[in-house]
Amino acid sequence: MSAAAKSPVAAEPPTADTSPGRGALRRNLPPARRFLAARKRVLVRLGGWSLLESAQTFLGGYCLAQALDRGFLAGQTGTGLLWLAVAAVSILGAGPPMRGVFAQLAELTEPLRDALVRRAVRQALRRAVTDPARTDDRSDTGAVSRLTHQTEIVRDSFAGLVLTVRAFVFNAVGALVGLLALAPELLLVVLPPLVLGIALFLATLLPMASAQRSFLDADEAVAQGVGAVSAGHRDLVACGAQADAAERTGRLIDIAERTSRVLARWAALRTVALGVAGQLPVLLLLVATPWLLRQGVTTGALAGALTYLLQALLPALHSMMTALGAAGTRLLVVVDRFHDATAVPVPPKAPAPNPAPAADADRPRGRRPPRTAPAVEVRAVTHAYGPDSPPVLERLHLTVRRGEHIAVVGPSGIGKSTLAGVVSGLVAPDSGTVLLGGEPVTGWTGQDLADRRVLIPQQAYVFTGSVRDNLLHLRPDATSGELAHAVRTLGAGPLVHRLGGPDAVLDPRGLSQGERQLLALCRAYLSSAPLVLLDEATCHLDPAAEARAERAFAERAFTDGNRARDGALIVVAHRLSSARRADRVLVLDGTTPRFGTHEELLTSSALYRDLFGHWQHTPPPVGR
Repeated sequence: MSAAAKSPVAAEPPTADTSPGRGALRRNLPPARRFLAARKRVLVRLGGWSLLESAQTFLGGYCLAQALDRGFLAGQTGTGLLWLAVAAVSILGAGPPMRGVFAQLAELTEPLRDALVRRAVRQALRRAVTDPARTDDRSDTGAVSRLTHQTEIVRDSFAGLVLTVRAFVFNAVGALVGLLALAPELLLVVLPPLVLGIALFLATLLPMASAQRSFLDADEAVAQGVGAVSAGHRDLVACGAQADAAERTGRLIDIAERTSRVLARWAALRTVALGVAGQLPVLLLLVATPWLLRQGVTTGALAGALTYLLQALLPALHSMMTALGAAGTRLLVVVDRFHDATAVPVPPKAPAPNPAPAADADRPRGRRPPRTAPAVEVRAVTHAYGPDSPPVLERLHLTVRRGEHIAVVGPSGIGKSTLAGVVSGLVAPDSGTVLLGGEPVTGWTGQDLADRRVLIPQQAYVFTGSVRDNLLHLRPDATSGELAHAVRTLGAGPLVHRLGGPDAVLDPRGLSQGERQLLALCRAYLSSAPLVLLDEATCHLDPAAEARAERAFAERAFTDGNRARDGALIVVAHRLSSARRADRVLVLDGTTPRFGTHEELLTSSALYRDLFGHWQHTPPPVGR
């Protein structure tokens, strides 16, 4: 059976649960009640520590009001300073209560994580026993995700919810009691918009959870559909089903786009609720000030009321709404995954798409770049993973000359792989320009990019088929002599021989990560693209094999047989020995990137000296 037939793009949508948010709530509410009921002592201790926070909130506004009314405005400076001193002591005493809160929080979150891990293990074992035919690599991946990534999402989201909801409830108690103590009339102004905004926000929670569930389902369906098409592309080509597969995959992408728009609309409504509850009370309090003064409300009471709103109630409300709207719906959806881990989520069925445009077989390929331009130019590139996230790359400038071999080093998570994605055209930067051979990559087709560069990531891709098909994937017209040269140059001869030769059928599951990387490197070596990017593509090879591969690609950057290639090699380094072999090294440190030779960076970059010093405890492999 072809991969297209087995792909989730052909599956029918479920019809049993028309409201994923409400269904998830019904399934998860009873277990949540049982979980919390079994930890009443923890909740009582948590509430006890939080009451101290309520007292601090109450004293903050009340003391300020008394300092004004009984002290400074009454001409009693000493009395005013005494009230402010009481407020300061309450603020300084917030440390012990917070330590107590976090200690009790661990008593809630860690048992929850342990329970979910046990449930995920039971589900995986039940699947393996009751339905072995469905226990494949993708189901194994899902089980691992539930054991690691998804349990951490639940723990972190649950902890965030407990902290923010607790903070809002007890801050609200302290603030409302304070307003009542200062002047009951203040509650007439503050409470209506506050209650209205919270009610509007709570009304969006279940629809928001439903939209979040649909979005996650659509996203998973796209990933599974694309993965199935990629794994079965040979069958699709052999059967002439490319157009049908493209249509089905496009339909999934359209569904994902629609669900993201629905999610965005609910997020906008949540923002309106936050404005009503968070900003309107302050505005009404200011507008009603003349009336409140006529009712006998003092100046100090008004100042205390503003303190309660601006420093306690509204920040806590904003944090709670943000947490419930984002982490809360995500928590509801992810926890629901643990109820039926064997179900494959499929989004609602899409209407028939418009007729696809004609095939782009006649689309012109990208022109070869002018020989005078650098191989790579990165001009003022900035990129962040989200509007509120700090930039991973910030106004980065980089020029790689033709025939040059550079290495990129830096701490984990600093942006090395992001830079490789930006240079390869797979990641669009937020601002700035990337040029390959003097031409910007913006607007290039996949074939244009494939003509200019080849990127080998850390997780090498191989597929079921012959060894020859895997090696010639990027250049099907390569001759047998060129294939043999690539295998010999990269040192892959023993591996190809063990697999049964170029015409042997390759099973990816029988290969180690290092063997996959070696085959992917041979494939990249055969490519006609002048630029090669190795994103930790040799991390599973031993140092000698890594050195051999990098030397081969560096020589390839200069020549292709007897012809000048005018290419370049960029290596995201896994070991510092890669930096020793490179012509120049780019050091990413999150503040000011450094670019120069190994010797120059030992003098100019403290981070590079530190990285190199840590690496020197083992002898570096023979360099280029």
